[in-house]
Amino acid sequence: MQLEEKLETWLQRSIETGDWTANARFITHSWIRDGLKARCITRDLKWGTPVPLEEFKDKVFYVWFDAPIGYISITADYTEHWEKWWKNPEEVKLYNFMAKDNVPFHSVVFPCSLLGADDNYTLVNSLIATEYLNYEDGKFSKSRGVGVFGDMAKETGIPVDIWRFYLLLVRPEGQDSSFSWHDLMLRNNAELLNNLGNFVN
Repeated sequence: MQLEEKLETWLQRSIETGDWTANARFITHSWIRDGLKARCITRDLKWGTPVPLEEFKDKVFYVWFDAPIGYISITADYTEHWEKWWKNPEEVKLYNFMAKDNVPFHSVVFPCSLLGADDNYTLVNSLIATEYLNYEDGKFSKSRGVGVFGDMAKETGIPVDIWRFYLLLVRPEGQDSSFSWHDLMLRNNAELLNNLGNFVN
């Protein structure tokens, strides 16, 4: 059986029996609708995981080809029993939560790598994808320093429960939404402190 057939068979079963959001299903199908396509997995960058072949010595692996493989390798780094999770599809249910831009790497690229290895790897059962969470009037960009990230959030001194409340409140479930410092303050004061706080007291 060709890889494309294996992928389609697995996807159909996973989508029917698991929990896949509508956007995860749509994005995945758009990547395979016209059949699997050859895709470049290297980049001409100075940082990243080097390709271990002499003829590609100036290239690194594309991060979203390489990163999901890291899920398995980090597990193996922490325990010699990594196969209990990663080679045990009969007993392990794998859930992925992500923004929509990472869907094809977790629903097509990474599963193809695992199916191609033909070694009984655990594949994703449920893929829950959100829309985009924007920052103020633009997009988050770690490389450009636009947004608020974990280390920055910690440095604000704002308690973690307030972060949890606000991020769950503005989670971009069905459409893009925005993080805003002003909105964080308003929602904290009006909804968390006034409404919920008064209800609890």
